[in-house]
Amino acid sequence: MAEVFRDDLGIPHIRATDVRDLAEAQGEVTARDRGWQIEVDRLRAAGRLSELIGEAGVVWDVFARRARLDETARRAFDALGEEDRAFVSAYAGGVRRGMDAAGSRAAEFRVLDETFGDTRPLTAWDDHDPLGVLHVAHALFSTFPHVLWRERVALALGDEWADLFAGDSGEETTPTAGSNAWALHGSRTASGMPLLAGDPHRIFELPGVYQQVRLACDEFDVIGLAFPGVPGVPHFGHTGDAAWGITNAIAHSVDVFEERLRTVQGGYEALGPRGWEPVEVLRSLIAVRGGDTIEVESLETARGCIVTDPHPHDGGLRAWSIRHPARTNADLGAGALLPLLRARTAQDVISAFGHWVDPVNRVLAADRGGDVLSATVGTVPRRERDERRRAHSAASVAPAPDRDRVGAVVVRDVAVDANERPSAAAIDLGWAYPSSHRASRIARLLADLAPRTPADFEPIWGDTASGSTAPLRALLPSPDASLSPAAVRVRDLITAWEGRMDAGSEAAGAFGAWRDALVQEAAAHPAMAPLREPHPFGAVFDPWMGVEGQVAAVLPRLLQHPALRDDAPALVRRALERAADAGTWGSTHRMLPTHVLADVPRATAPVAGLDIELSGDGDAVRCTGSTPGLTDRAWRGSVARWAWDLADREQSLWSVPFGAAGAPDSPHFSDQLRDWAAVHPTRVVTDWAALHADTPTGAS
Repeated sequence: MAEVFRDDLGIPHIRATDVRDLAEAQGEVTARDRGWQIEVDRLRAAGRLSELIGEAGVVWDVFARRARLDETARRAFDALGEEDRAFVSAYAGGVRRGMDAAGSRAAEFRVLDETFGDTRPLTAWDDHDPLGVLHVAHALFSTFPHVLWRERVALALGDEWADLFAGDSGEETTPTAGSNAWALHGSRTASGMPLLAGDPHRIFELPGVYQQVRLACDEFDVIGLAFPGVPGVPHFGHTGDAAWGITNAIAHSVDVFEERLRTVQGGYEALGPRGWEPVEVLRSLIAVRGGDTIEVESLETARGCIVTDPHPHDGGLRAWSIRHPARTNADLGAGALLPLLRARTAQDVISAFGHWVDPVNRVLAADRGGDVLSATVGTVPRRERDERRRAHSAASVAPAPDRDRVGAVVVRDVAVDANERPSAAAIDLGWAYPSSHRASRIARLLADLAPRTPADFEPIWGDTASGSTAPLRALLPSPDASLSPAAVRVRDLITAWEGRMDAGSEAAGAFGAWRDALVQEAAAHPAMAPLREPHPFGAVFDPWMGVEGQVAAVLPRLLQHPALRDDAPALVRRALERAADAGTWGSTHRMLPTHVLADVPRATAPVAGLDIELSGDGDAVRCTGSTPGLTDRAWRGSVARWAWDLADREQSLWSVPFGAAGAPDSPHFSDQLRDWAAVHPTRVVTDWAALHADTPTGAS
């Protein structure tokens, strides 16, 4: 049994006797608070989501079966050391108890029962399931879908076009996933001890992707942000003596291979460097709630799992496989979970992350001794930069060994990570990176504002300067008789504007409307028509294959391409005319939270009242990303904000977009939203006497 306390935001603070009891208690409390969420993620990992939500889950389940996510989690669990395996097992045991006690009665399960007119009993968690949840959180978070996009571009338009959709030319570029983090050495702070801060950028999921939590036992007392369904706090934590936070390194960690297949009796063969090779085939059935059962073939070649739709090509079949380090090495990085909780120094943190696998992250770590370290952690294949650009031919290219890991770097002043291309060649492990705008902007703000405490970071988190404004404004024409007065007004608003995407700004609204229209005009250009043909990869990759989203990411560069250059002035002018009736930015740039129930016909997702106006933009430090040309609604951005003070943990700050609870009827379901939108994170509370006692774990 463990004690459970709550602060005024409902954040759980768990105190147990030892590590095993604590892991079990964390699992139980998570199941109580987030039962629906963790069950959905567990079923995603198993490729069984369709059993719960019907046809809406089929596309994902097919991918999960093809990628063998659950089998990989089982292998990784079996390969853990005894203590780590016991830690994960204890957490799963706690989940089983918490689901029985409360989690299985979450309102969303009742909504689905009413929608489908039946009842789906939940099955108990297996001990490996927390690793499945960890895997599913990162399965599509590497850069390999962008490799498939470049394959799509090369196949449809020609190889030379692939480079247009990557690079560092100042504007936002693919990939758009990212995060911010920064570290201040103690020489920069009021206390004389280091400060760390940042905010991860992911999809605005309901319930939120991160769970604020405190985990205490006889060995440690840690605050941090947990993945619901996974023990510990793998990405962001503060042990009292040491702290850490991560950003995505945008590394090429997953090789993609173009596979040539042929059918043989009982299965398939794949053409490898040494000729035709056997393909392992697993056939399974997806039970679809309210629909017909679907058979799935999961094919694995000597290189990896085929994750796309095989299709006829050159007298045989063509498909694409991925060589994922988690599967190749039977390792999901779970060996880092427990050592992170025990970390007492920045070096302890970096050593713990020596077990991390995928995605590759940049870590900032600090301790009360004053040390600040920066490291890039995770597993990547030994590929030169030009070998990361497109898929490899399975017939001629062999899998690469893992690259040696690079040691940590001492930070003696300031460090900033924002997914930009690193200056150090040893950690430049990707092909395409987001624009350096966020990193440059944070560095400038740190220099100009000279923050000395966590409270001083609010203007940095809240900065709305967009990096894409300058290259786009350079396209604006001079006013002349060809523009209507309304279009001239839009042009003048944008020209005189300082480039901040503030919700109440009329100029930002005009810019957003013009950008939307310009993306649509460019995407509709005849040169882009081949990209609108069906792609060969499968529906799970549709978000990466959308023409508007990819055009928006490289719009200025695209308009300078010879195929569009002569038409660009007319496109710009037409877009100005279409933007004439724009309102403020916040009138269209509103929160768009995603919930699994939104994809289920006749089911109502609990999103009412959450579509608040937002400042920021996809490439601003205050990340609230939309898809220009499709919607101004913000569907991705800062899914947490955190600041760790090594001098006094109670001066640390944290916030999430929604709340601590997963139940829509809880007062803590979305009670942090307004303060999050206003960039007012709350202080961490660590005084047990200031907390409220809750039902202990293990209680009947």
